[in-house]
Amino acid sequence: MKVYLSGEIHTDWRVQIIKGCDAKNLNVTFISANTDHEASDAAGDCLGEESTAFWRDHKSAKVNAIRIHHAIKTCDLAVIRFGDKYKQWNAAFDAGFCAALNKPYITLHDESLTHPLKEVDASAQAWAISPEQVVEIIAYSINP
Repeated sequence: MKVYLSGEIHTDWRVQIIKGCDAKNLNVTFISANTDHEASDAAGDCLGEESTAFWRDHKSAKVNAIRIHHAIKTCDLAVIRFGDKYKQWNAAFDAGFCAALNKPYITLHDESLTHPLKEVDASAQAWAISPEQVVEIIAYSINP
């Protein structure tokens, strides 16, 4: 199974899921957007300098989209994490892209975000509140 890990980059939830799947000897390959914030912001810098932040961000978003669109289109499942410290608009976009492509996804967030993410959760196949729950869903999906 190929799993795309999307969203919040400030905690180790990705590592927890990867280690949890490894501990269960699950045949899973993980892919992700660039989780190095500064490198992601600079993805479009190879196209030339910009005088405004808008155009730098615009170019970098487009370059990052190459990787992200490929990852979502080729994954079997996406896990989309929403943290409480920052707004992950990119994660909401990824969830919408998954829904549009009919790709199954799991949202991962705490209960405080249930109301603001109600539409995102409504299209998800599951809502988890911990990486351990995500591991259990992946395990079940591979070995029912």
